[in-house]
Amino acid sequence: MVGFVIVSHSGNLAKSVVELTAIMAPSARIAAAGGMDDGGFGTSFEKIQAAIESVYSDDGVLVLMDMGSAVMTTEMVIETFEGKKVEMVDCPLVEGAVVATIDSVGGMDFESIKKALAGVGTSRKF
Repeated sequence: MVGFVIVSHSGNLAKSVVELTAIMAPSARIAAAGGMDDGGFGTSFEKIQAAIESVYSDDGVLVLMDMGSAVMTTEMVIETFEGKKVEMVDCPLVEGAVVATIDSVGGMDFESIKKALAGVGTSRKF
């Protein structure tokens, strides 16, 4: 099953996104990597790296980020996973996390989930 990491500047936001996905896809492999080690706002290389390791399998890991330095820090972390199936996806954080985890639990593979996430930002809410 594909794993997921939620990277946010806010630890509470990352944890809440994971909590929301658990309602929809309780068996999904997903980890939060939000905030700094001291509880402040920011992104932590070590937290992102540990979160990826915690959900990694040969099926791969997709990382969803909120913005700015979360993207830059995630890029640096992914470089340390050279040769492994770990990639970032550009999609809305909350909607993307829900769609991705449901798709993964439903048996979709890495590339199919990435393709599905590409359209999440264009989905109308009403």
